[in-house]
Amino acid sequence: MSSNIRVFIFIILSVVLTFHYAEPCESKQGKFKVGNNDSFPWISMRLPDKVVPLHYDILIHPNLTSLNFSGMVTIEVLIKNDTEFIVLHSKGLEITFASILLEADWKTDSEEMNLNVLGHKAHEQIAIMANKTLLTNQKYRLHIRFQASLADGFDGFYKSTYLTSVGEERVLATTDFEPTAARMAFPCFDEPSFKATFSIKIRRERQHIALSNMPKIQTLELSDGLVEDYFNVTKKMSTYLVAYIVCDFRSISANTTSDIKVSVYAVPEKWNQTQYALEVAVKILEFYENYFNISYPLPKLDLIAIPDFQSGAMENWGLITYRETSLLYDAQTSSLSDKQWVTKVIAHELAHQWFGNLVIMDWWNDLWLNEGFARYMELVSINSTFPELQIDEYFLSVYFGAISRDSLKSSHPISNAAETPTQIMQMFDSVSYDKGACLLNMLKDFLTEEVFREGVTRYLKKYSYRNAKSDDLLNILSLTCPEEDFISGHSCYTSTQVRKNAYRYVKEPPHLKETMDSWILQMGIPLIVVENNGNQIIVHQERFLKGIFRDDPEWEELQSGYLWHVPLAYITSDSDNIGRHLLKTKSDVIQLEKEVKWIKFNPNMNGYYLVHYEGNGWETLGQLLNQNHTVLSNKDRTNLIHNIFQLVSVGKVSLHQGLDLLLYLKNETDNLPLLQGIGYLEVLYQMLERRGISDVANNLKKFILQHFGDFIERQTWSDEGSISEKKLRTELLGLACQLHHKQCIEKAKQLFDNWMASNSSSSIPTDVLRTVYIIGAQSPDGWNYLLEKYRLSLSSSEKNKILSGLTRTRDTDKLTELLELCMKGDVIKTQDLASVVATISKNPDGQYLAWEFVKNNWNKLLEKFDVGSFSIRGILYGTTAHFSSNKDLEDVKVFFKFLKEQGHELTVADVAVEMIQKNIKWLEQNLQVLRKWLENVLSNEAS
Repeated sequence: MSSNIRVFIFIILSVVLTFHYAEPCESKQGKFKVGNNDSFPWISMRLPDKVVPLHYDILIHPNLTSLNFSGMVTIEVLIKNDTEFIVLHSKGLEITFASILLEADWKTDSEEMNLNVLGHKAHEQIAIMANKTLLTNQKYRLHIRFQASLADGFDGFYKSTYLTSVGEERVLATTDFEPTAARMAFPCFDEPSFKATFSIKIRRERQHIALSNMPKIQTLELSDGLVEDYFNVTKKMSTYLVAYIVCDFRSISANTTSDIKVSVYAVPEKWNQTQYALEVAVKILEFYENYFNISYPLPKLDLIAIPDFQSGAMENWGLITYRETSLLYDAQTSSLSDKQWVTKVIAHELAHQWFGNLVIMDWWNDLWLNEGFARYMELVSINSTFPELQIDEYFLSVYFGAISRDSLKSSHPISNAAETPTQIMQMFDSVSYDKGACLLNMLKDFLTEEVFREGVTRYLKKYSYRNAKSDDLLNILSLTCPEEDFISGHSCYTSTQVRKNAYRYVKEPPHLKETMDSWILQMGIPLIVVENNGNQIIVHQERFLKGIFRDDPEWEELQSGYLWHVPLAYITSDSDNIGRHLLKTKSDVIQLEKEVKWIKFNPNMNGYYLVHYEGNGWETLGQLLNQNHTVLSNKDRTNLIHNIFQLVSVGKVSLHQGLDLLLYLKNETDNLPLLQGIGYLEVLYQMLERRGISDVANNLKKFILQHFGDFIERQTWSDEGSISEKKLRTELLGLACQLHHKQCIEKAKQLFDNWMASNSSSSIPTDVLRTVYIIGAQSPDGWNYLLEKYRLSLSSSEKNKILSGLTRTRDTDKLTELLELCMKGDVIKTQDLASVVATISKNPDGQYLAWEFVKNNWNKLLEKFDVGSFSIRGILYGTTAHFSSNKDLEDVKVFFKFLKEQGHELTVADVAVEMIQKNIKWLEQNLQVLRKWLENVLSNEAS
């Protein structure tokens, strides 16, 4: 910031306020110091409800040379109860002036008194101490001036950089406020229920552009080469959705059929990678307007690719920020899977413009109302707009991911208490996202698509620009009424016809809230135990806990109190029409019209539960797959494979039963179940290889290459086919090379050598690019060439694939160099550190190197990432959860104990420890079974 501008902003201050955080001081309130001290007038982590913000006027001036910023905020507030102070949030800001002015004095020349400010660092709060009582039902203006450095991390108002093709570093300033980082950029009421409107002004240099939530309406010329952009007033929204960026990016734009201007921004040299994102955004925005029957509320929508970004994207209203890999598509280096990912992330963030922005959860305990809906709407929107991307297949992985997390003791209810910023950040996990989406999909199947969609639209209309709780959604889905009654807030009447059509499971309509509370308020997933007694199907429910056997001492206690209302669905050997039954008790009987040979529950996996077929149930289904697997849908076959291997982990079925079921895959005609089955075998191989159990690992490798050899041989090193065929090609060839398949390695090496000899001018099919890079990185020359290529590449998707190759070298010196480069953050950006560490951990030669790196650099990692962030959780889980020995378990426990002593209460620590314990138990129970099964199968095939 120039000295002239500094004078312009601050010379008018008559008194310089010192903002106290560390040292005691004298004030009108007496002594104040950080921590538990009666001088700070508020003791709760949550803000008092005495003061409500109505409107913010914000002026921000980032200096991209000195890397700091100054700002002023005027907040119009309404006093709900008499108070002597106003408490709001501020973190890391130097407050230089604060005043409170009564509404009657706004238009006069009343002198603003610089008031005392107290700070509570632990709660990230400040208290503005009024010089007289602030009166109920009066409006005041709270005026605060502040300054700070642009953050070095990924939260708040932070700096980002990129290199041009000639090596020039350029700087931009960008925001990411979710969930509790707006307070790092300007003092504010930083809780989702404190909604307000915002008028934003950005001061910048002429060579840059400024973006914010709303369109720019005016630009004023200032001195010293500066300009000031004025943006239109926002809709009523929460602070974490505010966004502003100063950069030198280029954009491409188009209008929707409803005349919404959609623009995609990127660094100038990546501008040619924005076209696909624009096409997707326009198409999906139009879809959502039609699906919800609610117009997008803003006049424009910007999507911008940020060079340094921790998560995948952030749904700021009207200005969505993305990691470059989540928005940019390069036809030369991006695979079809990359295209699916970009489409999915755009669909997710655009769904948030309604779920989360138009209507937002009341508090972070109901985060699933935002994230679960957005994930669910990925499925709905892409199925309609881009059916060739086969998003249905991806959504199965959403189910499996949710089950994996939710079947642990360390899971949590989908609506869960969270108070501190760290606890809130940890709510952003697979339970909120994936389980939330699964429950919504199950609810849609339960109510019917028509009723569910109608209810969702009414929910959005009723709570527009307001906050909502889980109960609000359920109450609306339970009832139907004239639209005008919803909008006006009148009581609704119950429509018997709609409810009868919706609830097809029982004769009398159940209470939806009671049913859904069993899923929302308790953690875990039910296991439905099925016994086929001819025309009577006996069903029983229990809590499914991975790694916990019925004869374990803790089993009974962990089962106690768990009961779900499970909307069961099934098909039988007698009929492929879906039968339905709502299981509300521990056990029940389903009466069929006649005896059936087999029954398959959860057709197409719309329900969130696992199934165990007792007696000869699994044997019968296995015979069905061997005789005519197409009797069941590809989703049902995939579901069976997933189910049986989950049941192995709790001792319900033996491992050899699960492996026997996979033998049918030799005749499988669909890629979805094939990938699922091979995926389990790959996980087993990696566990054995990391533990050095070479005899079993070698036999498993032989089995995979022999049993699935025909599939491997049929794969072409090309980019032909559907996304399912492309994914199979990528996975099979990647696995074959990992298993040292001679022809695979030779072909990959040939492609890499030709590419390197041509100085990257020859092309490699994008579907196999990752595999080719992995093989090429095994030689020192190849590794060094890839690293140099990484430095020069302008394609973020290519960089990702190169990193995969670099992390798979067996040279530990190279792996160490890679970690050091990530820590420096110049060649390999710090945003990629978590994924690099986790990927190196999967490398048998890098697993302990990565773990030691984390322990030795823990404090440095905390300087780069917040302790509750995606990155820290990914680093801790990625470097530990695959361990499977008692020695490693004890080492991990010692480190996590150290973290706890440092005040870091991280749920990921419990998850990782539980996963290691599960791995240990799995090997104890199944290693000998696997060894014997492989010996028998290989012996039989040899004979």
